[in-house]
Amino acid sequence: MIRWAAPVLLLALVPASPAHAGQSYPLDLPAGRLGDVLTALGRQAKISISVDDGAIWQRRIPAVKGVYSVPEAVRRMLGDKVEAVAIEPGVWRIRPARAQPAPRPRPRRAPPPAADQPGEGETVVVVASKRDMRLGDYAGSVSVVEGSDINLGGVGGTDAVLSRLATISSTYLGDGRNKLFIRGIADSSFTGPTQATVGQYFGDIRLTYNAPDPDLKLYDVQSVEVLEGPQGTLYGAGSLGGIIRIVPNEPAFGVTSGSFAGGVSATQHGAPGGDIAGTLNLPVLGDRAALRIVGYGISDGGYIDNPLRRRDDINRTTTGGGRAALRVDLGGGWRAELGGVYQRTVGDDSQYADAGAPRLVRNSAVAEGFDASYGMGEFILSRDFGKVRFRSTTARIAQTLDERYDATPPGGTPTVFRQHNYTELVSNETRLWQPLDDHFGWLVGASYVHNRTLLTRSLGAPDRLEPVTGVENRVSELTFYGEASYRPVPWLIATAGARVSRAMLSGEAHDPTPVFSAVDLLARAAIVADHDETKVLPSVSLLAKATPKLSIYARYQQGMRPGGLTLDGDFVRRFAGDRVETVEGGLRYGDPRRDGFDVSLGVSHTDWHDIQADFLDSAGLPSTDNIGNGRIWSVAASVGWRPVRALRLDASFAVNDGRVTQPSQTYRAFLLAAAPLQDGGIDRIPNVARFTARAGFDWQHTLRDDLTLRVAGWARYIGPSRIGVGPVLGAEQGDYADSALTMRVGTPRVGLVFGATNLSDSIGNRFALGTPFVTGRSQITPLRPRTFRLGVDFSF
Repeated sequence: MIRWAAPVLLLALVPASPAHAGQSYPLDLPAGRLGDVLTALGRQAKISISVDDGAIWQRRIPAVKGVYSVPEAVRRMLGDKVEAVAIEPGVWRIRPARAQPAPRPRPRRAPPPAADQPGEGETVVVVASKRDMRLGDYAGSVSVVEGSDINLGGVGGTDAVLSRLATISSTYLGDGRNKLFIRGIADSSFTGPTQATVGQYFGDIRLTYNAPDPDLKLYDVQSVEVLEGPQGTLYGAGSLGGIIRIVPNEPAFGVTSGSFAGGVSATQHGAPGGDIAGTLNLPVLGDRAALRIVGYGISDGGYIDNPLRRRDDINRTTTGGGRAALRVDLGGGWRAELGGVYQRTVGDDSQYADAGAPRLVRNSAVAEGFDASYGMGEFILSRDFGKVRFRSTTARIAQTLDERYDATPPGGTPTVFRQHNYTELVSNETRLWQPLDDHFGWLVGASYVHNRTLLTRSLGAPDRLEPVTGVENRVSELTFYGEASYRPVPWLIATAGARVSRAMLSGEAHDPTPVFSAVDLLARAAIVADHDETKVLPSVSLLAKATPKLSIYARYQQGMRPGGLTLDGDFVRRFAGDRVETVEGGLRYGDPRRDGFDVSLGVSHTDWHDIQADFLDSAGLPSTDNIGNGRIWSVAASVGWRPVRALRLDASFAVNDGRVTQPSQTYRAFLLAAAPLQDGGIDRIPNVARFTARAGFDWQHTLRDDLTLRVAGWARYIGPSRIGVGPVLGAEQGDYADSALTMRVGTPRVGLVFGATNLSDSIGNRFALGTPFVTGRSQITPLRPRTFRLGVDFSF
């Protein structure tokens, strides 16, 4: 969630339905600080508010309940000495009340800033910092994608976020099967026992541990925040590259509202599809509780043909799911929330094609479908004690991924490899913090995570699969962490923190190959024995405000992942944990929401020790090992410009240069094997393009009254990369461009949407792997062909 702070403070809740000046709303605003109360007002009325006088930001405000317009609500909160003025639909400014227009500005005092020229000192609060750090005070790289942008062209998921940021990359095995990477820190193409390098969060809930991206559909979310890593101090293990935080819309007290969106799509060279989604917010128990329910369903038409099996458009993917949250005011300032998420994604077949074959064609002997499901339950308890805030979050998660791969040898009988990955995660995080004021801010917290992953495998004819060795990994982490910031002078902030984690690791083999000697039995017992690790992850940063809009920062932070058990052929062995150290410097000027011009730049160097990565073992199955030490240089920049108020242009790029500088003995053998087969670059960190660039525009025009036309588009280039390590996984991928254009015409309440993706209808190669087995076919994962969508949306 993003908020705006004084002296011109905008509560950044980009309204899904911008308000009209005379409109009234059923409001349930709790007593408290003005900043918190205005946040609640912005959510309930779906408006953005700016405050000219930052001195009133900490003022205590009485509760406001009833049906009021925005000016009436502000008057009841602050009296007659201030007034709320509508700047444009959905945007309000609170300023000192004026008895009559002043003939000229007062001497030595600048007039209030115009709507398109915000005042100096405007800044954003980064809630993902866990202590409400204002963006101008935060030493690090932050990106925010608004929920309204994600769903402009239909119900979006992770792909919609990737298309708007140059710093994130992904594998492309299919929805619910992919791995995400930030800042060039990428380990491998497969989802195995290694923990993810990117932490994914739904609010304060950790979505995964070592499972793939569940690709939750992002309908009815406020925003998605991306903090580049490592984020070891605040988020612990598994945040080497950074974190991605989904900010959902919270249940609103005393409000009955809803929305609906739906559409149909036509894919060139493929089958049609469709999507539908809706949300409903209901008051419960009067004004003391609120329930918010979200549901959605998407069917993406297939576009891969399989002449060998005489089937067309084989890779249709269907996704269905929803969320529900009940929020209760317990009294005495305490709030509780009980919620849940469920989603299931079924792919009829995989989305890869044969390289060199006719367009969008694959000749595989068997179907390679998948079934991914994700379920999560959460309980949140929170309260403010004056300036000090408390929040405790508990969750239980179950995630299942069932995959089928074609393992047919060239000229052989049809053979299937099936992999079933079951993950259960229980977590709690409890923290206490005080936001940074004029001098000091702090955070202390504790967390507990228990994760269990069971990977089972089978191989054989489609109707006679035989089990092969699987593995179970269990990890329990107990963590204490803290961070503090000190402002010795108004323009300088020093921050330091540390995290102490105790990880208890255990595991065992499933369906193992029998062993017959006592020596073998002792060796296996040693491998699967419990193993404990204690890690300390420090961080330190310094930020200077050269001007009210320009921040310059430097940061040092560490991140880590624990080790675990992996499979090597029919045997189980242990791999070690890995660790990163990153030094980063950057600058940030302006804000993309309000300023006519904004720019950000970040440069980082990462040392990566004992890199965990996947490769193919002697049986052609994915395995994990530590491949050595490496380093990564990363440069990322973005710029935005509003030549006129109705038009915003933006561009960004990222450059990543990752190398394995000290290969392990295992990886050195792969390098020697690959050298005759590859044209250099075999020591590169896999799956991350060295260069990625994006450009976009967003134009809005008022046709009449509240009828508007919005046209938005983007183009993105992904440079070449390698899929993995070793001679088999050294294939090139990437070096393609993608694009999209979306148009919406309507009012805030109802609209008609037309969109198109992959405008050039290019093929590309997003991912050079469909099956990890050597089947005599080179593989590519093409872009979805040019697709048109016609949709409608309305809200009440």
